Amino acid sequence: MLKFELQHAADKLIFEIFAVKKGETVVVTADTMSDSDLLDAVSASVYKAGGFPMVIMIATPASVGKAADPDIPVEALTGALMGADVWIEFNHQWLLYSTPFERAMAGNPKLRYMCLVDFSKELLVRTVGNVETPQLQVFMNRVKELHEAGKQMRVTTPAGTDVTFELDPNHVVASDCGDASAPGMHMLTGQLNVVPKFGTVNGKIVFDGTVTPPFGKVPSQPIELTIKRGKIVKFEGGSEAAEYEKYLNSFNDEGMFKMAHIAYGFNPGAKLTGNVVEDERVWGCTEWGIGYVSPMDAPPIGQDAKSHTDGICLNSTVYLDDNLIMKEGKIVDDELRELSPIK
Repeated sequence: MLKFELQHAADKLIFEIFAVKKGETVVVTADTMSDSDLLDAVSASVYKAGGFPMVIMIATPASVGKAADPDIPVEALTGALMGADVWIEFNHQWLLYSTPFERAMAGNPKLRYMCLVDFSKELLVRTVGNVETPQLQVFMNRVKELHEAGKQMRVTTPAGTDVTFELDPNHVVASDCGDASAPGMHMLTGQLNVVPKFGTVNGKIVFDGTVTPPFGKVPSQPIELTIKRGKIVKFEGGSEAAEYEKYLNSFNDEGMFKMAHIAYGFNPGAKLTGNVVEDERVWGCTEWGIGYVSPMDAPPIGQDAKSHTDGICLNSTVYLDDNLIMKEGKIVDDELRELSPIK
């Protein structure tokens, strides 16, 4: 199924987004829940580009990030990544923020990394193969410039989110707009990530889209979080809210209650499916990360935590320095609306 469309999308990923060159080594990591057809198509594209595809398959870890360390071959995986030019992660349980990730990103200055968690062939076709990136790149890079110059933000949603926070000029605003040709950490096309000034997030955040981990799906009832000075102090919303609180408590780590980042969804092909990587790129949503933040995103030390979790707020309204730029998921700022691929 989708054999031709999948190969076209894989070619776009390797040739257009990563710009893989002859002789480069591309490590593709996967676990036993990954899509084998996807691995084959991407590896074929690497070979077609003259690169060396290297697929590393491991048993599916019980958790993600650093919490996955006990279940993965830390030293061997680190060694492979230290010699790679490109690392594409197709794991079901992500290795992002794990010990091999931290070591490779710190010790391999040429590495170009992208986290494509729990991807399927259909997902690659929708979010890469069917997306024309040039206009999206212009739009997203302008949004990035505005945030780099901004001082504060307010975000609301119809579900009840109403949260404010300050921006830190030392924190990285990352525009993942379909260009992973330079060394560093990259994400799937269509997300703009902002790390607030730590300790300044206040208000209520309501997750009415996918929350993962621990759910990997849209909760049956929205999960409401009350935030004070950047930390969750109250959970509301029924049984799943209680389960979410229990999950975060299980780490016995105060860092797992701290707000980490907010990101915009700007992929024209993304739809709400339960896969967090796609869901957090649904046009007009905002996604909140909780827990760990890498030193690369928030120099010089980031925010320490044992793991990381993400939740989606749909149909977001965003004010940047009191200027309304997006209303219930639609771009309303005049300049940005002209640049936007979705009017």
